[in-house]
This record gives sequence, C-alpha cells and structure tokens, in this order.
Amino acid sequence: MDNNDLKLNEFKEEIINEIEKRKNDGILETENAEFLIKLINNADTKDDVLKLSILGTTYKRTGFHFDVRLEKNDGKTINYLKYNSDLSFNCSCGGGVTHKLIIGDNYPALLNLLISYKRKIKVIYIDPPYGKDHLGEFAKTNYDNAITRDNLLSMLYPRLMLAKQLLRDDGVIFCSIDDRNQAYVKCLFDEVFGERNFISNIVWSNKEGGGGSDSKHFRNKHEYILCFAINRKNLEIHAQDVEDIDRYTLSDEYEETRGKYQLIKLDSGSLGWVKSLDYPIKLEGKTFYAGGSYEKWLDRQNGGASIKDWGWRWSQDKLEWGIKNDFIVIKENSKGEWNIYTKQYLNCDSDGNIKPRKLQPIAIIDKYSNTQSNQLIKALGLQFLYSKPVELIKHLLKISTSPDAEEQDIILDFFAGSGTTGHAIMELNREDGGKRQFILVTNNEKTDINPNGIAYDVTSKRLKRVMTGKCYDGTDNFKWLEKNKPYNDELEVTEINQIPTSSQNIFNEIDEKLYNKDFKDNIHDKIDWICSEFEITCKKIEGE
Repeated sequence: MDNNDLKLNEFKEEIINEIEKRKNDGILETENAEFLIKLINNADTKDDVLKLSILGTTYKRTGFHFDVRLEKNDGKTINYLKYNSDLSFNCSCGGGVTHKLIIGDNYPALLNLLISYKRKIKVIYIDPPYGKDHLGEFAKTNYDNAITRDNLLSMLYPRLMLAKQLLRDDGVIFCSIDDRNQAYVKCLFDEVFGERNFISNIVWSNKEGGGGSDSKHFRNKHEYILCFAINRKNLEIHAQDVEDIDRYTLSDEYEETRGKYQLIKLDSGSLGWVKSLDYPIKLEGKTFYAGGSYEKWLDRQNGGASIKDWGWRWSQDKLEWGIKNDFIVIKENSKGEWNIYTKQYLNCDSDGNIKPRKLQPIAIIDKYSNTQSNQLIKALGLQFLYSKPVELIKHLLKISTSPDAEEQDIILDFFAGSGTTGHAIMELNREDGGKRQFILVTNNEKTDINPNGIAYDVTSKRLKRVMTGKCYDGTDNFKWLEKNKPYNDELEVTEINQIPTSSQNIFNEIDEKLYNKDFKDNIHDKIDWICSEFEITCKKIEGE
C-alpha cells in the first residue's frame, strides 16, 4: 500500500467512524449506514468521501431537513497554495509571530490546511454570510420562504466537516449567527459536532442605544454566537476576574490574605428542597430555620407542601467548618430579623483556598457594539460593512486560549472578511505576552466599495497597516496610528491556485514549504508526498 492509499484510508476511517456513531445514536438507519460505508470504501478521493458523507446526512431526531447541494469539482484540476510575494512581508525588528492569510474559496483552502494542520487548531471562529444580501450566488437565502436554508446550510456543512478534523482534542468552535438562522445552524452543528458537545448559545448585544428603532414589532439588538467543542470533557473555558468588585466592601482580621468580603444569606428559596439541607441551626443562643419560619420548617419535615424550596446552601459539616474558620456571621436586619450569612471573600474561595476569586463567563455579552468596529475600520482608512468588534473576538479568545500554553494556540477563521480575528489575536498577544498564531481565509469578492476585491482592498491592507504601521505603498497617514502602535508581526500570504490534473509540472509548482515541509531538493520524497496528499492529480498522472 503506497502513501496515497494510506492517507485516503485514514480519511475514510474517520468518516466511517462518524457514520457508525450516527447509526448507534439512531440518527441513521442501519441498512442506510452500511450501504453508505460500502460506497465510501470504494471512493477514489477525499472529496468523494466527504460528498458521500454529506449525502448520508439525516436529522431523524429533530425532523430538520435541507436539500444538500454539493461543491462543484470537474475532476480536471486540483487546488493548491501559491505564495504571494507582493502581499507577504517580514518585520524588520524580528521576533514576531508569523501569521497566515489564504486568499480564495474556503472549501479548497480547508482541504489544503488538512495537509499540515490536522488536529492542530485550538480555536475556530467564523462569521458566515448569513444575511439574505450577503450570501453570494451560491448561498442566497430566500427569507420569503423560510422552510429551508438550503444554500446556506449546504455551503456550511462540508466546511464544518473539514473544520472538525482540524480542531485539537481540546478545541472549540464559535459561530456568529443571527436570530433568523440560529435554530437551523444550531441543528447543523448538532449533526456535525454532536449534541453532547454543545457548550452554549451566547447572546451578544451588538447595538448601542435603542437599536432597531424602526421595527414594527420588537427592537432586535442582539445576535448569537454558537459554541461547540470537539469533546466537551476536554474543553476548558477560563474563569474571569470578578466584574462587580465594588460589592466587596467589608473587612475583618483576614483582609491581608483573604481580601475584603461581601455577605450572602445562607438560606435560599430557589435551590429546590433537599431534606438534608433543611436542618435547624443553633448559633449564639438563637435557633434558625431556612426561610425564617419554624412552623413551615416543621410542615416540610412532616411532608407538607409549605414553601418546599427553602433550605441551606451548605451542609451541616460545611457549616461547622465555616463557623470554625470565621466564614459565618449572624446579623440583624432593619426589621429586627436575624439571619445567617456566609462571608464571600475576594481572594479566597468558599473552601478556604487563598486565590483571586474568578467566575465562569456569563453567556450574555452586553458590550462591544458594531459601532466600535465601524469606527475602527474608518480609522484604518478602509471601507468594509458588517465587521465584528475586535473586543468581542478578544473576549472569546481570552476564555478559550492561554498565553502560556505548552503547545502554541492556533486560531483559524475561514470567513475572515476584513481580518478582525487576526487583529484581535495580535492585540491579545500584546496584552498578555502570548504567541498565538492566526490563519485567516477569505475570498476576494469584488464590491462597489472594494473593486479589487475584499482580500486585496481590505484584509491584507488592514493586516499590513496594524502589523507594520505602513500601507503597502509606504504611506503612514491613517488615523489608527495616533493612539496605537504596530504589532510587529509577520504575514505569509498564499492564494488558492489551480493546475490541470494532467500537468507534468505539478511537482515544480507545489511548494512544500507552504505546508511546513522541506525536502531539501530530494525530488523523490517530494513526489511521494505530493502523490500522498494530492491524490486526484496523482491518479491522473499514473494513468497517462
């Protein structure tokens, strides 16, 4: 078996494993799954394997269905990365991170990235074109017929299947989406990543002020960010510093180590009733009952229905520990009622461990408006609609990446648009000393305001300006520089290029260094590598 067959068989095995999981979960009928596996085992290319997998998609659990439209491939050309020396640049100061920008359709770009980055990407953030006027010819959504989103979903599905293979075992993907399409795209993510790996549906308030003031029904000022893991057991979402620090105003003899504290009532009426947490407490000559009523406590103990939700937040053992270590206080309120409180310290957890208090992030982001992103684009001397705020992407990366990770965190955005994700990564690296690397993929769609295409007129220019402080023409007269310093990183720009499958020049055209390989003029190793990774071309050449 040659290397080409080995690579293809590895790909088949992964897809077949996914089909087996769908079958075992009751999503695919057994006979359909077995027939699909038979077809996949006889497929000639990775592209064919992926298409067969897509055709075998069903949504038995949700009743969700869309008509799949496959990517076009005439079988006569292959796509590969070609270096763009005009747009690539190094930093004169050295020591910066080398980031990557790929220009072209993201489907062949993802296939090419699989050659070098399989299971190496820590975070994927995407902002797909989900508006009815922003989907292009292949992916227009008809909002007058809201039964399906065939084009949008068909465009996303194979790309998500490829993205899944790029993510590390502790990887995470974020997807921005509006409220019209959120339910549909959520079902699609459930299919690809599995419902068990759904993490959160984050709500982002994206407008300042009233928002949508001309709306007839509701004023919508929010979008969503879907969050899925490859394996939720391996995913770590980092806790954040306490934002309401002003509430920690009280002091005691432990302030030097524990910090200041706030008081929180020990009883609660919203936790659900647990008999073992509904016990009398005798403290400083007084007896306390959760909810404050002896009669209702007695009724609960005897099986009555009186306020069944009340109970203490701590067990009796934990309470004894709290009393012994001065975490418990009794206090009289303005009505003359006595209550038991726990001390919540700023620099100490409720188990007595001395460390800054942090909280898991809330799945509502109520800052970072689109107005900020529009102003930033203008300050860079560029024109682009619908870019996301840098601070929003920074927030997502803060909770999902680490500046001191043992393995460099690589972040991929394959709907890169103006390049906000890259900008956010460099800003975050500057703040915490990290060495995160980005890979951006964007097409070069031409518009009235960007006649040379988005990649040439916006993405590459933005990255050049914030990295070096200069435009490609050497000028430095854009407003952003008044309050900011360039990041001094480097950029490798490649474009998706095509070559006929029958071309004998393929071994000269493909530069293995763009795929993190270097065969040092060993043409035989290079031929073997190309035959392994670009199987369509190899099969055509072998048949010559």
